[in-house]
Amino acid sequence: MTNLTEPRVAKWPFILGDLVLVGAAVALGMTYRANLLARPELLALFFGALAAGAGCLVTPWILELRAAVRLGESADLKAAADQWQLAGELATRIAQATAQWQGVQEQAGQTTTAAREIAARMAAETKSFTEFMRQLDDGEKQRLRMELEKLKRGEGEWIQAIVRLLDHTFLLHQAAVRSGKPGIAEQIGIFQSACRDQVRRVGVNHFEPEPGEPFDANRHQVRDGQPGPEAGAIIAEALAPGYTFQGQLLRPAVVRLAELQELAAEG
Repeated sequence: MTNLTEPRVAKWPFILGDLVLVGAAVALGMTYRANLLARPELLALFFGALAAGAGCLVTPWILELRAAVRLGESADLKAAADQWQLAGELATRIAQATAQWQGVQEQAGQTTTAAREIAARMAAETKSFTEFMRQLDDGEKQRLRMELEKLKRGEGEWIQAIVRLLDHTFLLHQAAVRSGKPGIAEQIGIFQSACRDQVRRVGVNHFEPEPGEPFDANRHQVRDGQPGPEAGAIIAEALAPGYTFQGQLLRPAVVRLAELQELAAEG
């Protein structure tokens, strides 16, 4: 805001006029001192000169006072105008801030809506992914179950094949022993032992009961068509070895039980 300078009135002309008027009044009084009271026009002129001199003397201070008052009013008006302008600027800034706040609120609302949409999509994607993983897990379990069943079937098939091969080697060795040719029986016995050693590495083991060994229904069985063993039955010979796979019984050994005549002869 611009500072207004208080006006100054030159006082010397007014002082000079005052001196002239007062001097004129004094000169008039001195000249017509005897007739001054008797002549009203001279008396009026005398007091008029004095009054004019007094008025001339105080006029510059009155002018300065009026100018100061007007200056103060101008300053107040300017201050009011500045305040009004400042209020206008403040109102403009408030309007701008309000508009910006409304924009921020709109942006916040849009951001909140977008966040909710993103959260909803994430929840849907998570649910879809979880369902996909569950289905994949179920499918994988089903596939692994089928593969396991296939492996078990394959395992059972090759175990049966091994048992048949071992049975054939056992029968071949028995036939060689009964042929009365020790060399052939020995060679086939070596072959049979090699086969048994190989299958033992995968968990297939054989066992052959010895003649005179008590019959054990958990490990031995009689050939089809023979009567069931009685209590205290004794094994006469092994017709086919028994087999176990990893400690579990695959097939009991097939045996022939000793008859009473054989027991009596041994006794």
